[in-house]
Amino acid sequence: QVQLVESGGGLVQAGGSLRLTCTASRRLFRDNTMVWYRQAPGKQRELVSTITSDGRVDYVDSVKGRFTISRDNAKNTVYLQMDNLKPEDTAVYYCNAEGPYRGYVIASWGQGTQVTVSS
Repeated sequence: QVQLVESGGGLVQAGGSLRLTCTASRRLFRDNTMVWYRQAPGKQRELVSTITSDGRVDYVDSVKGRFTISRDNAKNTVYLQMDNLKPEDTAVYYCNAEGPYRGYVIASWGQGTQVTVSS
């Protein structure tokens, strides 16, 4: 059973924008903090942003002021608006639901969505 579907990635020039979308199963989405991770080639998966069920957000320092996370609870969907993209943002982006502590995710990873930023 597919629980997470990410979309919205693509190729963009530095300074450009993309909006990522993640649709989750209702059981996974409901009442859980949703998270976006990314994994660049040869690097470990990195937590990028989180949003609680009541809308509190957090970001890794490298994307603060450029990325905005949001969620639509009626649609079981979480978004990541990415502005002023930089080449170092190039990665596969994944969403998930956070477990009882930071770094623990509930579901199996989806296929992710590739973001490539050219200089």
